Amino acid sequence: MKTKVNLQPLGDRLVVQRDESEETTAGGIVLPDSAKDKPARGIVLSVGDGRMLKDGSRAEMQVKEGDRILFTSYGPEELKVGDQELLLMREEDVLAVIE
Repeated sequence: MKTKVNLQPLGDRLVVQRDESEETTAGGIVLPDSAKDKPARGIVLSVGDGRMLKDGSRAEMQVKEGDRILFTSYGPEELKVGDQELLLMREEDVLAVIE
């Protein structure tokens, strides 16, 4: 699912679209919105230039646009761009890339 984003993160930040939460449990119970946990995984929509190093160069980002990632639940900033709810986070908040 590729979405055009008009938001360019700076430095070691990235823009992520959170995966949708599950509507039902494994047992078939339908969950209301208030009972759903926000998933800590999503798709990277845009990445910054990388962290600035002491010598003035930039570290290469380990994630790229289109990667499915697992991230810490306390790290991202939630923001709304148009009708999309997106997350802005640092690369260090990413725990893993889902293959």
